[in-house]
Amino acid sequence: MNKPAFALILAMAAMAAQAKLPAPTEEQKAAAAAAKDKQAWTDKVSAYKLCLAQDRVAAYYIKSKGGGGKPSAALPACSDPGPYVAQVVAAKDVGVADAKPVPAAGAKK
Repeated sequence: MNKPAFALILAMAAMAAQAKLPAPTEEQKAAAAAAKDKQAWTDKVSAYKLCLAQDRVAAYYIKSKGGGGKPSAALPACSDPGPYVAQVVAAKDVGVADAKPVPAAGAKK
């Protein structure tokens, strides 16, 4: 009794796994690109903050342990990514460039 029920559930799960989602719209693609851009900037900020923290730890170690006063190897300076600047998406990319303005109600030509 359990084997046919299990086979039915397994078949239904296989059919659900084969279902396809609709293609994303231009607005969804633009929103995904903006989110990806923002995440890349956030990653750069996180790396910058980590670099600063590592520099503080190294400076403390050199100061407290007497590591010769200088690091043994020249390390690159931490690079600040600056404030977030959103990428401007062209109106053509989202499908609004070809749209014509709608005249106001009662407007004369």
